Amino acid sequence: MICDHPAMPENTQRRRTAAMRACDRILSGVRPTTMRERLAELSAVAHLDDLPDYYGDGPVTVLEQRVANLLGAEAAVWFPTGTMAQQVALRFGARETDAVALHPLGHQLVHERDAYAALTGLRAVLPTTAPRNPTAAEIVALDERVGTVVFELPMRDAGFVLPTWDELTEACAAAENAGARVHFDGARIWESAPYLGRSLVEIAEQADSVYVSFYKTLGGLSGAVLAGTGELAGFARAWRHRHGGNVFQQWPAVLAALDGLDRELPRVGEYVRHARTIADALAGLPGARVHPHPPHTHQFRFFLPHRAEALNAATLDLAERERIWFAGMWQDTEVPGVAMTEVTIAAAALEWTAADVAAAAERLFQHL
Repeated sequence: MICDHPAMPENTQRRRTAAMRACDRILSGVRPTTMRERLAELSAVAHLDDLPDYYGDGPVTVLEQRVANLLGAEAAVWFPTGTMAQQVALRFGARETDAVALHPLGHQLVHERDAYAALTGLRAVLPTTAPRNPTAAEIVALDERVGTVVFELPMRDAGFVLPTWDELTEACAAAENAGARVHFDGARIWESAPYLGRSLVEIAEQADSVYVSFYKTLGGLSGAVLAGTGELAGFARAWRHRHGGNVFQQWPAVLAALDGLDRELPRVGEYVRHARTIADALAGLPGARVHPHPPHTHQFRFFLPHRAEALNAATLDLAERERIWFAGMWQDTEVPGVAMTEVTIAAAALEWTAADVAAAAERLFQHL
């Protein structure tokens, strides 16, 4: 587990951003862009000459239909945030019971300030505390009925881990047999397909509802979509309005999402494959550990036997002096003297070889 740590001071954040922008090579992450640069990127996006949306029409409906087709769903509904989309999905499944099967490392319990309980009055039932999604046997063993079983694909706070395809389908079938809905927290479902060995449609078919994000992998500005049946879509639009999510115009975020589906989604498989090469190289460094190894997606956890403060300082020093960005945002763990960071392999890392990783790591250690 990761120990709690204070937020990065603003001056450190600015220095880190400036250093990363100036780097010639980036191993983990995406080069920050200014608002002007981001708007310039969107200037070539299709639909830009169309009229903007008004309370959810126009480009919003284009994106909703695009995602519904990608996932093989009857309908899809745009939300300004994933937290709001997931609250609506859980509420939809709570019409006969207030219990919902969640994971203590899942997004609802770690990153949403218990919104499922505070806003919807639901109770969390934990099928497992193991750092993975629940199994079929654990769902069968639940001693009370739940309205929804949530699977996070991948489970970020367990290290971006995924079940196997057989494990996932068996667990979804167990939930259905128990009379529960299946909801996929698919914020990162785009990069889950290679490991599961199935198409997005085949994966989404296992669930009653799927939430997807556009900024985590696809480089969007913000926003999410909740996909499922027509009945769910009608329910979602009503509750989106009640949650205050029926925003007057959202076309910049929607256009960025469409751009991500066009530009980034076709490259995700390449990112996942190259992440395995990078992970192998990192795992060979002195005292290093990668989890999971090999990675399930293009993101994974990387551990080194040093304090986070020293590694963050060395990373920044390497970036400012040699214009190489290795991996930042180190956090101390419960193991004294061992720090962890999350590595994200994107377009900038595709040019890195295993030898490049070893050479950059040697330079990093010299800056410690």
